[in-house]
Amino acid sequence: MERDFKAMVQVMTLEEKAGMCSGADSWHLKWVDRLGIPRVMVSDGPHGLRKQEEREDGVMNRDSVPAVCFPPACATACSFDRDLLTRMGEALGEECQAEDVAVILGPAVNIKRSPLCGRNFEYFSEDPYLASQMAAAHIRGVQSRHVGTSLKHFAANNQEYRRMSVDEIIDERTLREIYLAAFETAVKEAKPETLMCSYNKVNGEFLSENHWLLTEVLREEWGFAGAVMSDWGAVNDRVKGLAAGLDLEMPGSGVMDGEIVEAVKSGRLPEAVLDKAVERLLRVIFDFADHRQQVQLDWEAHHQLAREIEEESMVLLKNEGVLPLKEGSKVAFIGGFAKNPRFQGGGSSHIHAFRVSDAWTAAQGMAELFYSEGYEGDGEQTNEVLLRQALETAAAADAAVIFAGLPDSWESEGYDRSHMRMPEGQNRLIQEVCRVQPNTVVVLHNGAPVEMPWADAPGAILEVYLGGQAVGEATVNALFGRVNPSGKLAETIPYRLEDNPSYLNFPGDGKRVEYREGVFVGYRYYEAKKMPVRYPFGHGLSYTEFAYRDLALSRVEMEEGGRLTVSLKVKNVGSRAGKEVVQLYVADHTGAAARPPKELKNFVKVELQPGEEKTVSMELDTRSFAWYQAEIHDWYAASGEYEILVGASSQDIRLRGILSYRSHTRLPFRVYANTTLGELLARPETRKLVEEAAGRMQEHVGGAEGEDSGSEAINPGMQLGMMENCPLRALRSFAGLTTQDVNQLVERLNQALEQAER
Repeated sequence: MERDFKAMVQVMTLEEKAGMCSGADSWHLKWVDRLGIPRVMVSDGPHGLRKQEEREDGVMNRDSVPAVCFPPACATACSFDRDLLTRMGEALGEECQAEDVAVILGPAVNIKRSPLCGRNFEYFSEDPYLASQMAAAHIRGVQSRHVGTSLKHFAANNQEYRRMSVDEIIDERTLREIYLAAFETAVKEAKPETLMCSYNKVNGEFLSENHWLLTEVLREEWGFAGAVMSDWGAVNDRVKGLAAGLDLEMPGSGVMDGEIVEAVKSGRLPEAVLDKAVERLLRVIFDFADHRQQVQLDWEAHHQLAREIEEESMVLLKNEGVLPLKEGSKVAFIGGFAKNPRFQGGGSSHIHAFRVSDAWTAAQGMAELFYSEGYEGDGEQTNEVLLRQALETAAAADAAVIFAGLPDSWESEGYDRSHMRMPEGQNRLIQEVCRVQPNTVVVLHNGAPVEMPWADAPGAILEVYLGGQAVGEATVNALFGRVNPSGKLAETIPYRLEDNPSYLNFPGDGKRVEYREGVFVGYRYYEAKKMPVRYPFGHGLSYTEFAYRDLALSRVEMEEGGRLTVSLKVKNVGSRAGKEVVQLYVADHTGAAARPPKELKNFVKVELQPGEEKTVSMELDTRSFAWYQAEIHDWYAASGEYEILVGASSQDIRLRGILSYRSHTRLPFRVYANTTLGELLARPETRKLVEEAAGRMQEHVGGAEGEDSGSEAINPGMQLGMMENCPLRALRSFAGLTTQDVNQLVERLNQALEQAER
């Protein structure tokens, strides 16, 4: 049904309108019975429903209702599968409808700037394009069930240390290319109903009152039409925040509604601003209320979907023929995670899973199994008795599987990790077992990368990340080859923490943190530095092999505003069915700006039977070639040559092609006395005007004719280098021009540029 929200707002009292802009409690929005505005609930996500029920006395229970815990984003991003994320979103939407929840708080698309961020398990990737695609698919799935999402945390929530007050200093290009890009695409393509602003400041201003980000960029530039809510407790100045574009304060404080009323009455806040905020909130409320559904959940089907998602997401980092394990063989399972897996992170996204599968139980009947604890507690200290038992168990088996990783207390919302190491007792266990059992597999349960000083020792490493409640079944199916691993790393795994580009500038001094690495985040940095890494972005092995051939570009020349279709053939040349993630990167060879060697711009996941070959296609547009040009405050792709790269990872490029691109955008250029001769000689509009003066300067710098010592001291190559780097004002010293001559030359050069632009 169509509703006139403007009319509804007009009959509300000022106090009612102000009240709508804050929560009724921790999870409910306010309602107005006399106008038929219903009471609706929001609840934590993003990889499962964390609904806290209300007791009869109105207090919320601490325990959340049972729900399905799907794999967190650290795992699902590795699926590189948009359709899979949409299916997960649909299931989440159904659970929200069943539990009468109007908005689920997620997905989270903050960039993994450092592997130490305590909340990285909730975030998709170090790459903004991959993060944007996963988030958009997730949003479309949830909202197809008329349940709202809350894209978060806007913006640059890349650390937990002092997250409620830290000031993040980020230049505009870096902010746009890395930290806003995932939000931008998700907003434009999937249209989330709400967006959650983060706690932190960016460049001196709290996000909750940042008009440039919340209104000028988010609404006016990107076209966001939904409501903006605060992260819980993120409001600094409520009136300033409302004016900036923050519609809803969560949770309701009970003290700031009066500040809004007073500000409107005093004229400090236009009532029209308040009205618009209430309209946006009413749209969210009634989209759910008008499409309320009675859903009978199939818990088992959702559990099996969680298993399928994890099977598609786990990454086979290494395999020297140990995997898949043979069914019926003797296999030792070592480590507590085999029976009690770590399958999710801590904090506001912690789900009360209705059921959890473990590998030990799931593998019963598939092999002759033996179990050894291996380590106690978090595994920080070595228990010599348990270690000895583990070695005996491993040596007597055909293969050993060590279930290791990070303890619950080591990564969570609210604090960052202090290092990238695993517990030392676990590291020693892996090294010792590998000495007595060559067929050793390490299964990793962790929400972010870990250092692997033992990586050369085991025959295989399976990264399951935090795999959700069905992680045990999924892991066993991968170990024994019932499914073929097809995940690819959504983040780089460096050799050590010190290699990370943010190492010297994370997490700052508590008051501010500077993003000095700029756009060189993750693989962009490692490849620019030619720095070896343990496992590169996009890496992931399979139990089969894939061959790439016949790269074809729909055009070899492209103009601004055009589109390019990239196609190729992929063949399964192995003996097992499998899925391959084909990754499309673009390399800018124009030299117009300092850019990473390559950037991910598209991908496709293709399923192939043994011997089967398929043609896959991906599209690129002008934005795929562009970088953010801060001088014009817009995206810009320079004219020139770009390389199209297709591969199985960022470092495993299989096919290459060349595209010539032509831009219609002219960057502003104005000549000053300090403009260099090299800049002017490089531009056809100004070259002729400076050639004569440059020639006189070259003669002067080279010395008078016949002065052999001068010509030996300054050869022609040195003359050219010195000349190109000299500003126009240097013509006074080296070409005999007066200050007036230089000023007149500057004027003529600017006139030539203006004439060329007409």
